[in-house]
Amino acid sequence: MMNTKVENYLVRTAQAEWKPLIEKGISYTGIFVKSLRSDPASGRSSSILLKFEAGASYPYHNHPAGEELFVLEGAVTVADTLLKPGDYLYTPPGFKHAVASDTGCVILFVVPEEVVIL
Repeated sequence: MMNTKVENYLVRTAQAEWKPLIEKGISYTGIFVKSLRSDPASGRSSSILLKFEAGASYPYHNHPAGEELFVLEGAVTVADTLLKPGDYLYTPPGFKHAVASDTGCVILFVVPEEVVIL
C-alpha cells in the first residue's frame, strides 16, 4: 500500500548537505551531489542536484538511457555548448559528451540509468 504522507517523498534541499561525487570508488574533484530521488533496492539516485566548482569537469561519457538537465545557477558547457540558468537539455539514449564549468554551476539532473565513462 502506498504511503500517502507527502513528507515521505519530500527532500528539503536547503537542509541537505552537499556530498562529494563518488562513483564506483572514483571521486570527481570539485563536483558535489545532493540526491533527490533514489531507488532503495539499488541505492542509485536517478534525480540529483550537481554542483560544479569553478574549473571542475566530468569526463566524456555515454548515457545509455538518456538524461535531462536544467541549469539552476552559473554556467556549464555540455558538448561544446554553453548552458546558462533556465536552460534545459534533453540528451537521447546513447548520447556521449563531457561536462565542464569554468565559473561553477548548480544543475538538476534526471538520469534514468547509470552513465558509462568512456
